[in-house]
Amino acid sequence: MRILLVASAYNSLTQRIHAELRDRRHPVEVHLATGDDGALRAAVRRAAPDLVIAPMLTTTLPQDVWSTVTCLVVHPGPPGDRGPSALDWAIHEGAADWGVTVLQADAVMDAGPVWAWQPCPLPPAAKSDLYRGEVADAAVEAVLRAVRRFASGTHTPRPQSGPDWHAPDHTRPYLRQEARRIDWARDDTDTVVRTLRAADSRPGVLDDLLGGQWYLHGGHPERTLRGRPGEPLATRAGALCRATADGAVWIPELRRRRRPGGPATVKLPAVTALGDTLPRLPELPAPLMPAGDDPVWSDIRYTEDGPVGLLRFSFPGGAMSTGHCRRLLDAYRFALTRPTAVLVLGGGRDFFSNGIHLNVIEAAADPAAESWANINAIDDLVEAVLTTTDRLVVAALGGNAAAGGVMLALAADEVWCRRGAVLNPHYRLMGLHGSEYWTYTLPRRVGAEQARRLTEQARPVSAATALDLGLVDRVLPCTPQEFGERAARLARLTAASPTVHGRIAAKKAAREADERARPLADHRTAELAVMRRQFFDPHAPYHALRAAFVRKLPAPAATV
Repeated sequence: MRILLVASAYNSLTQRIHAELRDRRHPVEVHLATGDDGALRAAVRRAAPDLVIAPMLTTTLPQDVWSTVTCLVVHPGPPGDRGPSALDWAIHEGAADWGVTVLQADAVMDAGPVWAWQPCPLPPAAKSDLYRGEVADAAVEAVLRAVRRFASGTHTPRPQSGPDWHAPDHTRPYLRQEARRIDWARDDTDTVVRTLRAADSRPGVLDDLLGGQWYLHGGHPERTLRGRPGEPLATRAGALCRATADGAVWIPELRRRRRPGGPATVKLPAVTALGDTLPRLPELPAPLMPAGDDPVWSDIRYTEDGPVGLLRFSFPGGAMSTGHCRRLLDAYRFALTRPTAVLVLGGGRDFFSNGIHLNVIEAAADPAAESWANINAIDDLVEAVLTTTDRLVVAALGGNAAAGGVMLALAADEVWCRRGAVLNPHYRLMGLHGSEYWTYTLPRRVGAEQARRLTEQARPVSAATALDLGLVDRVLPCTPQEFGERAARLARLTAASPTVHGRIAAKKAAREADERARPLADHRTAELAVMRRQFFDPHAPYHALRAAFVRKLPAPAATV
């Protein structure tokens, strides 16, 4: 069945639905809706689809389109919920249960007949994390069910009102900044964290801070520090701690409010964004290996379970700056001093890694030099994983990975991922050749020809296809909340296997043989020679593509 995906952005949900539909052998085309109805009509005529699906749409479909071809809209809310801020409101109000509805486009937004809907839980997590996790899982289930029903030719969608079924009309407006505003003197920590989580990726929470106006992105509770409400108290790993009415909250990222007529601003680690305006505050690093019941927030944490070490990390948006890479490398080296047989890298519920930090690079005084520092820092981390020969290393991907983040995972001996993860093992859309030793790790897993196709076609890959291709070794069918423990349990079984020491010896021998055939340093030198040209040539496509990406602007065509 020919399907046209119409989306306002090729975001994580659009990519996942695209990959899942391709896995089921549906011919799929994608049209990015920019508000140009003429371009959309032309795309529909050209594709001649049997069905149009809109996974993420911020504009309405023209009547002459939805009245001609069946158009299914994915709405991140249960039947009857309507409005453009559905998930924001749910988190803002503390909903524990939610759902996703696939409805047919008609004259009233979100009010068309329902083809399918799927309930889902909303555990305490940030909006973007839930959107890529529980909400995306429910959306895929609902979309695939709707597609099967449409293909059958016998299903009649249920109207949201009438004698057959009545879903109460719960229409809510766009969640504006006035409703999101934090009252630092009155709001307790849990309220502040929930408010921040409901806006963590976009739009952020607008606030006055140190004489400027900033959007606050993300929040983690701090139960020990106290201070005057709203007052900055400390920093940790680039995040800023601010006092609430009864405690404090860590804010990882800030984005300066855009000035009228000025350029779009960029979301950055809070300390980086504030720069010289930040007063001298204590830097309070979290312990790398805290006590089991310690609620301290940290973006890197190491724990042990007998012969298994678990090195978990979680960086906003999956982006890894030079500083992130260096701190994670230090933590990895610490983990190698511990007496374990299996080391699990990752295991969180959201992004594994998306490679170098394009926002930090864009904001740097010298973006080319920062790009070079960042790629070398992540290469150092990947090299450390590749050259670990005294234990098995497992990369555990609870969420999506892209570009250098995929290649970081491929440096491990085994790659395990959650069934809902989407991989983008390519760099082309950013105009880059890529490094992270991918010219060694990718072909050894999938073969030279498949490696060429993956990097040149630049398509998202579902977990199931990644398993078929050999990109990953195991796919764990579980929820995002369950993934960490499922991966840890599997690691314990691996460490307890009587074959584990033989596997460690075999990997050491294989690494030595590969090094004799072609040293790792040769791969790195060749990759970085290309990357250096792309970084330091001011006319290279990378610079325009990066600037468009970080500012959420339409990107020019990518060439390498």
